[in-house]
Order: sequence, then C-alpha cells, then structure tokens
Amino acid sequence: MPRPEIAAATVADYHEVLAAHHRYWGERDLRSLHLLALVQEFEGTCLAARAADGVHGFLFGFVTPTRTGYVHLVAVRDDARGTGLGRRLYTAFAGAAGERGARRLKAITSPANSGSIAFHRRLGFAATTVEDHGGPGRPMVVFRRPLPFDVPVRP
Repeated sequence: MPRPEIAAATVADYHEVLAAHHRYWGERDLRSLHLLALVQEFEGTCLAARAADGVHGFLFGFVTPTRTGYVHLVAVRDDARGTGLGRRLYTAFAGAAGERGARRLKAITSPANSGSIAFHRRLGFAATTVEDHGGPGRPMVVFRRPLPFDVPVRP
C-alpha cells in the first residue's frame, strides 16, 4: 500500500469520505458529524491523508479562541489501520494547531468507544468521563494533552 501524503483536506476529499463512510466508521453512521463548513473554513487544520487510491484517513479540527486544538473527527480507512496513520494525522494537526497559537489538544468520544480511548491514551492524552457532556444522560470521554505533541506525556 502506498504511503499517503497528509495535506489540507479539500471539498473533494470530504465527498469521498462520505461516499465511503463505512470504510472509516464501519456500521456506525456518523455522517451527520462530518461538517463541510469545517473543511471550507479551517483549511490548515482539516487534513486528509491521500494516496493514488484515495483518502486513507482524515482529521477535521480547528483552533478555539482559548488556544485549544480541537479534534472534531479523526478516522483511518479500514485497509490503512495499524500503519501509524492516525498518529501521523495527529502529529500534523498538532503542528498546524501550534502554528495557529494552540497550547493544548482536546478531543471527545463516547465511553463505549474503547478503541478511541486506547488510541488517545497511547498518544499521551488524559481521559476524563464527563457526565452530561453530550447532553442530559449522555456522558462523554474528554481527552486533553498539552503541546508540543512530540514531547511524551503520561496520562
């Protein structure tokens, strides 16, 4: 499999990801979380990992006014998992977010998403379950870690 290059996500990448949604998310339907406005308005922090055979992975994020690099979505295509691409996407995002003034990173997931929780912990994120974060009765796991990303942090 060719090593994908990470660059700013395009509208075409966005449409490709939605068309092959199941390759990134399996049976979970998360299409409503894929916001085209993020790709259009946060060009430097919405990223796609592309090779000749398409988008292998993507990360949609932005920097908040409080200098937090927020990762809204990150996913790797089913045939590219286990290659380190998720870490490469996070590293590229951390660099782009840092260039835009971010001092920390943040992401969230559901408590049932054990794969995401393990992945973020391996990247040095602290994980805290926050009750009602996703609305009444909907706890979410909130991940946080300081920048720079290349400095190891133990959660």
